[in-house]
Amino acid sequence: MNEHINTNDQHPASAKRLALFSLLFIALTVAGLYAVYDQFAGQSISFDIRLIAPQTLTALTGLLLVYFVSDGLRLHFTLRALGHHLSFPVIFRLVFINLFFSNVTPMATGGGFAQIWYLHRHGVPVGRATAATTIRTVLAVLFIFSLTPVFLLTLDAFNGQSITGDLGMALAIFILIYLGFFVILLFRTRWLIGPFSGLLRILNRWKLITDTRHMHWQFKAKREMLRFSHSFGDYLQGKPLFVVLSVLFTAVFLLSLFSFPALLIHSLGYDIDYLMSLGLLVVTTFIMYFSPTPGASGISEGVFGSFFSGILSGNHLILVIVSWRLITIYLGMFIGLGVLQKELIKRRRKSG
Repeated sequence: MNEHINTNDQHPASAKRLALFSLLFIALTVAGLYAVYDQFAGQSISFDIRLIAPQTLTALTGLLLVYFVSDGLRLHFTLRALGHHLSFPVIFRLVFINLFFSNVTPMATGGGFAQIWYLHRHGVPVGRATAATTIRTVLAVLFIFSLTPVFLLTLDAFNGQSITGDLGMALAIFILIYLGFFVILLFRTRWLIGPFSGLLRILNRWKLITDTRHMHWQFKAKREMLRFSHSFGDYLQGKPLFVVLSVLFTAVFLLSLFSFPALLIHSLGYDIDYLMSLGLLVVTTFIMYFSPTPGASGISEGVFGSFFSGILSGNHLILVIVSWRLITIYLGMFIGLGVLQKELIKRRRKSG
């Protein structure tokens, strides 16, 4: 990525495309909820006033604050480790902009670009912005992908389910390969350049890519892999306190994220095993990482409904799913949309 490109003149996504993705997000969410309602909830749903009891709302508000604040702080300390310091208002506006874009674009592709666009507008070079957002994501991925095989193979809740057995072992092996790839990418990048260059040469020899594209991809792949590796090296060589705090707040962020269902279920009077609820959410989130739909819409509701159908009664299942997504996703998306609009209006005024 060219450090000298003028990202101030680029929009993170077109309004028409965002509108289409937003409609797709809504449609798939409704489809996922209906599937859960039909397959796991026994076509039953009812509101329970205990979800809006003062003590429940107080606990949810406190956990939500921890969730948002830790999300901002994990990026803040990642940037500090890379030698950049942005004000907290800027950081926390980015938290909500990221929540909006990453949930209305497939595979969270727009989230990364929007963060880079925003950070560059506030003085962070494009390469460093890319490194910061990527490292923040990698830290979360390392936590989730490391814990998923542990929960898959140890939790009683997965005994007898199709996700365990051969599939569970295959997932565990895949996760180890995935994590191994990241370790090599970070610490032995040059080991990957040779095989990848060989693959591109084969594709070019088979006429699957043109000579021009072959040369372009060879250069770009080597450059980006080395840039990322160097940036990660700079991150590890940053002040140890900032590195440790970025990892710590990533763990706090994930723990708060995974704690919402347990709190909701407990508020409805169930005697919930917190570790089991935590494990089910870790595996759910792992599956969501590979969802091609915007914000894992439809798939997240279906997986959650499948996993928690043995814990919740049918009339509470949809209620908890909607509450969980409302608190962790929809609320942040609405705030993010408002923040984005203010940023774009401010930008137009400056350019005008």
